[in-house]
Amino acid sequence: MSNRFSFPPQVRLHSAADYKAVYDKKCKASDGLLLVFADRNELGHCRLGTSVSKKRGNSVVRHHEKRLIREAFRHCQDELPAGLDLVVIPIGAELSVAECHGRLIALAKRLAKRLPAKTNDPSQELTL
Repeated sequence: MSNRFSFPPQVRLHSAADYKAVYDKKCKASDGLLLVFADRNELGHCRLGTSVSKKRGNSVVRHHEKRLIREAFRHCQDELPAGLDLVVIPIGAELSVAECHGRLIALAKRLAKRLPAKTNDPSQELTL
């Protein structure tokens, strides 16, 4: 990517199927303020999706929290493990960008250790 602090479409989760794939993997980590779900991708870079419950507040509050998470991701995407799809959900008190930055890196690294590497070897796929 030419601008390392950008947030182009290729680093975002777009479709419901993208989110569903991450949630179905059921690999998650939390630190009390952020809940992060993760799955491997074969793209060589991280992609981000956010989900903020209506319980967090009205649309202004929810969009503000999404913007904070996106801003933190923009600044730390070079420090995140490559090849992860992340869905980040705020669950605790209101965050700052700096707090979110450090927490996102720590949680993503923890999840990267738990996830098996994706292989393109058809012999290792499960057959039903």
